[in-house]
Amino acid sequence: MSIVAKRFANMKSSPTIAITQKSRDLKEAGRDIISLSVGEPDFDTPDHVIEAAKQALDDGMTRYTGVNGTPELLDAIIAKYKRDNDLEYTRDQIHVSCGGKPVIFNAMMASLDPGDEVIIPAPYWVSYPDMVEIFDGVPVIVDCPAEASFKITAAQLEAAITPKTKWLILNSPSNPTGRCYTADDLQALADVLKKHQHVWVLTDDIYEHLVYDDFTFKTIAQVEPALKSRTLTMNGMSKAFCMTGWRLGFAGGPTELIKAMTNIQSQNITHTAAVSQAASVAALNGPMEFLESNNEVFKERRDLAVSMLNQATGLSCETPEGAFYVYPSVKPLLGKKTPSGKVIENDEDFVVELLDAEGVAAVHGAAFGLSPHFRISYAVATDVLEDACNRIQRFCSSLT
Repeated sequence: MSIVAKRFANMKSSPTIAITQKSRDLKEAGRDIISLSVGEPDFDTPDHVIEAAKQALDDGMTRYTGVNGTPELLDAIIAKYKRDNDLEYTRDQIHVSCGGKPVIFNAMMASLDPGDEVIIPAPYWVSYPDMVEIFDGVPVIVDCPAEASFKITAAQLEAAITPKTKWLILNSPSNPTGRCYTADDLQALADVLKKHQHVWVLTDDIYEHLVYDDFTFKTIAQVEPALKSRTLTMNGMSKAFCMTGWRLGFAGGPTELIKAMTNIQSQNITHTAAVSQAASVAALNGPMEFLESNNEVFKERRDLAVSMLNQATGLSCETPEGAFYVYPSVKPLLGKKTPSGKVIENDEDFVVELLDAEGVAAVHGAAFGLSPHFRISYAVATDVLEDACNRIQRFCSSLT
């Protein structure tokens, strides 16, 4: 008899993490590998944040804190929500954890009963459905194709809601597509949600500050304040602040939900590292000029990737408004053969053969719930990105 619980029997590790690890293993074995699979900025954590962490260690900040963090951190998060999103929270309405993943995990654990449904637009971040299923919830996947800019429509949302619906999960800017919901998009969804008082919204805003071409970011509770009492607005330090390894995510939401999430956390991780909290206070309260300079580089890389991928035989790539991903279609390449005779039957075949032939690691679209696509991250050095795109072009040209 297996020691593993039945609910975990079909669970796999995160596809993005698995591919990134495979890339590392191949590099260690001597292969020339370019990894475009990891969702991590290549910029260093800002200097003033690192200095604040060093000072905190010198000051002896190495002990336990409250489950939801220090008062200074809670106040910095409250100020961030007011400044950036015009949302007002109190300390007992803020949840802090070891990155965005545990925030969402704690929310699902705190709220889902067996059979509760969670509407997830596809393509989605790979962990959403698994997190729902762990707690006996039912992911309701809504396909949002490129023709709809990879975004769920009001009509699709209305059709997906049932009496069992507990949550709608929104992610803007999106991982994996980089597409963003406008204020009008969000208002249309909010108008539907106002008719269904039992449906809550979890909005994953982790890429909030990574937007381009004068796009104005909005979050749904900001657009429609009537939804604030049943919205969990999640964010974190990893992407815009280049603090992936510091592991700090947070959310603002109704007191009852936050209390339940906090109780759960008190029984597992307790709290995120004290030094990460000090660093995050400095980041949230400190200078933000680095965001603009980083985004200028990201935009240049986005434009390079979109242009070069659209020049590749059989690929079609939209221009996203945010994040640091593109999600090109490989549909015209399905059924074609590699020089070795392997048939490209789906997007997973495409990325596997691309890695084998050219040493470029990407993530197949099926991992994100919408095929036939693949995701690449352009959060790598520009010359490396150009090299990778040249390799992708060469691989596509080799298919017959």
